[in-house]
Amino acid sequence: MSREPASSERPSHEADCLFCNFSRDADRVTERSVHFFARLDSFPVSRGHTLIISNRHVLSPFDLREDEWCDFHQILAGVYDDIEAEYSPDGYNVGINVGSAGGQTVAHLHIHVIPRYEGDVRDPAGGVRKIVPNLVSYP
Repeated sequence: MSREPASSERPSHEADCLFCNFSRDADRVTERSVHFFARLDSFPVSRGHTLIISNRHVLSPFDLREDEWCDFHQILAGVYDDIEAEYSPDGYNVGINVGSAGGQTVAHLHIHVIPRYEGDVRDPAGGVRKIVPNLVSYP
């Protein structure tokens, strides 16, 4: 199923966008694909925290075309393999912040791949559901 890009799509590069201006040749880049590149996060939550960043300037995953979604799957698999080989985590959180209410601070699509390790938090039950702990009851 093909669809038109969402109205929030912007040109493929914006001069004032942090992620549009990241060097794709930087030593922190771990993977590249047609539509994305992956780099170690500058402010990691854990060892191996990696960002997958769209080459095209879009704001959210809802703006991606079908071919970009397929390519995302490929680079995510590569990032997973890299993290597994280097860090051997016990689990993962994979997350996308969309819009300021969703915590997005850079208005350019990026996906967090956060390796998790036994004991890194007291009680990990609920995972991303606990991002707003006072709103969610998790047994």
